[in-house]
Amino acid sequence: MAVREDYARLRRCESCKRYTLKSICPDCGERAIEPHPPKYSPEDKYASYRRKYKEEHVK
Repeated sequence: MAVREDYARLRRCESCKRYTLKSICPDCGERAIEPHPPKYSPEDKYASYRRKYKEEHVK
């Protein structure tokens, strides 16, 4: 079975918190994002940026 590039993933609306498979929420019309964290990689290119942001913005 070949993997399709346009496969649907579960998404969550940013405003009403409803889950959907579409990129736009069918209830409120706002953007729906993927609630899953990015995959872990030991060669993370952005780890230093995340740590710097966390030090500056998280108390």
